[in-house]
Amino acid sequence: MPTEIELRLLIEAIYLRYNYDFRDYAGASLKRRVRQAQAQFGCATISALQERILHDQAAFMQLLQFLTIPVSEMFRDPGYFLALRQQVVPLLRTYPSLKIWVAGCSTGEEVYSLAILLREEGLLERSLIYATDINPHSLEKAEQGIFALDNLRTYTDNYQKAGGQSAFSDYYTAAYDRALFDKSLRANVTFADHSLATDSVFSETHLVSCRNVLIYFNRGLQDRALGLFYDSLCHRGFLGLGSKESLDFSAYAKHFEPVVRPDRIFRKR
Repeated sequence: MPTEIELRLLIEAIYLRYNYDFRDYAGASLKRRVRQAQAQFGCATISALQERILHDQAAFMQLLQFLTIPVSEMFRDPGYFLALRQQVVPLLRTYPSLKIWVAGCSTGEEVYSLAILLREEGLLERSLIYATDINPHSLEKAEQGIFALDNLRTYTDNYQKAGGQSAFSDYYTAAYDRALFDKSLRANVTFADHSLATDSVFSETHLVSCRNVLIYFNRGLQDRALGLFYDSLCHRGFLGLGSKESLDFSAYAKHFEPVVRPDRIFRKR
C-alpha cells in the first residue's frame, strides 16, 4: 500500500532529520494522528506532509503536537492516586529522601497531582521529581503550571475521589479563564527532555509513574521502556502504569510484583 510506505518514509525522515524516534510506535495510532495532521496542514498525501516538515522546522514542531498526544488531566484515574496514598506512601516515608520519575509527563497534570499528594503526606520537601517528555512545547506548558479553568471542576472531583485532604482551590489562583498553580508545587521538580525510545536511564528513583504512554508503543518499545524503569528503580522501588497498560507478557513480567493490581501499581522484585 502506498500509504503504508509513505508513513514509514515519513517516520524515518523525522528520525534522520530531527532525531525523534517514532519507528516503534503502534502503527494504527500513528496513522490516525498523521491523518489528522494532514488535514490540519492541508496536505493531500503523507509524502506532501513529509516534504513540508523536512524543509520547515516550525512545521515539524506543529506536527509533533499531533504525534505526542499532549492530553491529560489532574488526578486522572483517582483510584491510582488513592492507592498510592494508602499503599505506597507509607513505604516511601521510610526513605530519608525520595526521587520520583514521571515519564511522559505531557503538559504536567500528573506532576502537579503527585506534588499535591506528596505535600499533603509531608513528603514533598524531601522529594525530587523528574518530569520528562519528548515534546518541548508540552514541557514548557508544564513548567508554567497554568491550566484551563474549564477543566477545574473535573480536576476537583478527581482530587476528592483520590483522597484529597484540603480544598483543591487552595492550590491555585484563578484569573480570567486560567488557573495558575502554586509555584511552590514545582520547586522540587526538574523538567527535562527525555525519549523512552532513544535515551538511557534517568537517575536512580524510588517511584516511576508512566501512565498512558506504553499503549502507544509496539511490544519492542514497551519492553525497552520497562527496561529503563527497571534499571532506574532502586531495590524494591515502585512502578505505576496506566489503567489500560500491563506487565503481563512483557519481558519484565517476572521482574515486578503487583502491589495494587487493579490500579496498575507494581514493585520491583
